[in-house]
Amino acid sequence: MGFFKNQEIKLAVRMLKWKYQNAGIPLPEESVIEKYAEKVVEDAHRIAKERGSNVMAIIKDLVAEIQKK
Repeated sequence: MGFFKNQEIKLAVRMLKWKYQNAGIPLPEESVIEKYAEKVVEDAHRIAKERGSNVMAIIKDLVAEIQKK
């Protein structure tokens, strides 16, 4: 995995932890959060490729949807 993708995953992990804490949802295990962050980043890249959007903005939107679920 490349440097930038690793950085995106680390950012997604931090955002997910923050979102869980703000929503009052108990934090899952670290490995679960990392897997979910990887999926969020993969989805963001796929969406960006289809729509030509900014990957970081898409990651932010995908993480924001946690509270809605």
